[in-house]
Amino acid sequence: MWYNDENSTYKHAGERLKTLCYIAGAGEFSGRKLPSPDDYIIAADAGYAQLISRGITPDLVVGDFDSLTVMPEHPNIISSPSEKDDTDMMLAVRQGLSRGYKSFLIDGGLGGRLDQSIANIQILSYLAQNGAGGILLGRGVCVAAVMDGCVSFRAGTSGTISVFCAGDKAEGVTLTGLKYPLRDAELTGSYPLGVSNEFTGAPASVSVRAGILLITWTDEPECLGAYGQISTTTSTKTIVPSSP
Repeated sequence: MWYNDENSTYKHAGERLKTLCYIAGAGEFSGRKLPSPDDYIIAADAGYAQLISRGITPDLVVGDFDSLTVMPEHPNIISSPSEKDDTDMMLAVRQGLSRGYKSFLIDGGLGGRLDQSIANIQILSYLAQNGAGGILLGRGVCVAAVMDGCVSFRAGTSGTISVFCAGDKAEGVTLTGLKYPLRDAELTGSYPLGVSNEFTGAPASVSVRAGILLITWTDEPECLGAYGQISTTTSTKTIVPSSP
């Protein structure tokens, strides 16, 4: 389960803030983790069709609807022009942040057009810079970002993990519990030192003292589980994948 430590204080439109902001995008939709009634659900453009086809009605629909091709019949729509600075996914993320959400799960944000996938990965950095955390869920892979903090994986996690610098440099990078450990290293945006590492079955962690790291890991049950928890009680963000 994901949680937001400010759940008891943030309200929007007179309602208690739900736990997680779940966003369905127009990319390849994995459907591995569907939203629960406790989630605030946003459909970004054609993500609306993915949800409706599974019997899920979103709380909000945003976008220019060039992918969906028709305006959906929904009481809460934020329509945007096709020529704009923000992608539909960024519009959805901004709406989630404006409502006080700090934990995001995004499906339909990977696959398809490479430029859109890269844009959605950049959005993870945007979330980290704004005190929030998110996971992009894809077919066989997940992506997360951490800024000046730590990401932890429980014992028994298996599969491949890669760590990349999202920016010029990331200082004080430490990897523990992995096949190839690092301690207080510097990663740069021009050299992929952290690619193709492996879990060993021991508790593992990825931390960075200054900077933003992008982390990808393979979507195996022992690795991903229930898609983790994000705590925002301090400036250090922790994501802990757990069992379903």
